[in-house]
Amino acid sequence: MGLNYYQIKKNVLRARKLVIKSTNSAGSGHPGGSFSMAEILGCLFFKYLRYDPKQPQWENRDRLVLSKGHAAPGLFSSLAVAGYFPESELETLRKFGSKLQGHPDLKCPGVEFCGGSLGTGLSYSLGIALAAKMDGKNYHVYTIIGDGESDEGQVWEAAMCAAKYKADNLTAFLDRNFIQQDSYTEKIMPLDEKLEGNDISEMWNDASRWKTGDKWRSFGWNVIEIEGHKIEQIDAAISKANSTKGIPSIIIARTIKGKSIEHMESNPQWHGKAPDSDIVPIINLELNSQFMIAPSIIAGDMTHLENEIKRCVTGRADYIHLDVMDGKFVSNKTFDHNKIKELRSLTILPFDSHLMIDEPVKHVREYVEAGSDIITVHAEVCDESSFGEIHDLLKHNQVGVGLAINPDTELPAWSYKFLPTLDQLIVMSVVPGKSGQKYIEETHEKIKRLNVILNEHQFSGYIEADGGVTLENAGSCFIDGARCFVGGSAIIGQKDIRGIINEFRVQILKSRRKILLDKAYQLGGSTLVKKWIDLHIIGEKKEQIRKIAAEEGYL
Repeated sequence: MGLNYYQIKKNVLRARKLVIKSTNSAGSGHPGGSFSMAEILGCLFFKYLRYDPKQPQWENRDRLVLSKGHAAPGLFSSLAVAGYFPESELETLRKFGSKLQGHPDLKCPGVEFCGGSLGTGLSYSLGIALAAKMDGKNYHVYTIIGDGESDEGQVWEAAMCAAKYKADNLTAFLDRNFIQQDSYTEKIMPLDEKLEGNDISEMWNDASRWKTGDKWRSFGWNVIEIEGHKIEQIDAAISKANSTKGIPSIIIARTIKGKSIEHMESNPQWHGKAPDSDIVPIINLELNSQFMIAPSIIAGDMTHLENEIKRCVTGRADYIHLDVMDGKFVSNKTFDHNKIKELRSLTILPFDSHLMIDEPVKHVREYVEAGSDIITVHAEVCDESSFGEIHDLLKHNQVGVGLAINPDTELPAWSYKFLPTLDQLIVMSVVPGKSGQKYIEETHEKIKRLNVILNEHQFSGYIEADGGVTLENAGSCFIDGARCFVGGSAIIGQKDIRGIINEFRVQILKSRRKILLDKAYQLGGSTLVKKWIDLHIIGEKKEQIRKIAAEEGYL
């Protein structure tokens, strides 16, 4: 089965929006810690957990215990997306008579543990795990604990006990976001090393200072350390933990509190604070404006693609774009599913296979089996029937479904029925088959036209800009509506791939900030613009955004 990459991303986005909606409605709550664990919950609910929302007490279900119970809005939102109750109920958060209290409560379907006092969830989880062993049950117990919560001695008592009794059906996640209620964890009770200044990024970026894993190893646990917002890393970690026998596992997920909203990220103020109503539309727009960058490896050294894959990994690409050309649909020929299968073992980064081939319906299964996480076929060689077959096969195998259209092709009417479940639309901005072409300028207007159709048909996927994308036009492509950016010679063709990807992110981020400023000015003029800017207190964000606002005449 595939990674279920896009489906998880889309569900995580829905859950984050519900966190904002619910905490705003309640006027209180904890969005920061809900956002830091969002991808962990997404991978659990939409890849690994065995559950039945229609039978919440199904005896063979896996158990999920949220020990850091103040992040209840994150759990409730994921439960709603998973189908335990209507998403509209999130508006009752923290209200009298609601099933959705400030901390998890067993009256809410899907909740396994009444969270309140910190530090007790791991002990509770261990009890469930040992009961499963005694009863001969094979369900797995997952628990999420906080790093501030790890100040509690009971966490370490439970850790010793779990190792003693070889609770290998227990997997803990440490949401390592470096912030607790009062300040940064490393200023209060360091798990790694004491933080002298206020720049938490120095702890994030310097692996030599990470000591938390050593602590858990000394307690007899299998320790896996990951970036907690990378779906592919969470997926690989859970798989490894589930296959480890004889000892419990802990996944130390280094996360960012308030992830996806710039003014919330790594900001201690957002541990427990609800967003104001006038800011919510801007936040929702920012959530819709997350973006990804993928190198196209055929623009590199085709004789050493293994090395190009490694460069993508060290360059911190979001995923890898694989252009498959058969010499028929396009004149050039690259590689087929056999090469993708060879490359698959080199990285867990998602593989985005763009099939520029004739009759893809006859070959798509081979690319699923080769390890593709996203597969895109061309509208020019499909009809409603063949694409429907491809669509269903990919969905069944948890592979993202993409449709591509050439520069002179409009979105066919037969595709409209698939738009609500389509994961990716590639709007080709060069003639497919050759690298190094210039971006076709008419594509800007084409994407804007397409946005009308996509919105009318509830498209919730991602538009991918592919062909001639450079540092100079990436920002414009973002404003058009593209959220995934494929770079050939502009990225993989550069010597410093990590540096160029970072430059792409900087350019796209400028465009995103401009869009958000436009929204703020539209909703509340200069007053709301200033209010939104003033929320950005971490690092140099405020001055960077203020400069854009001044250039646009909003101040």
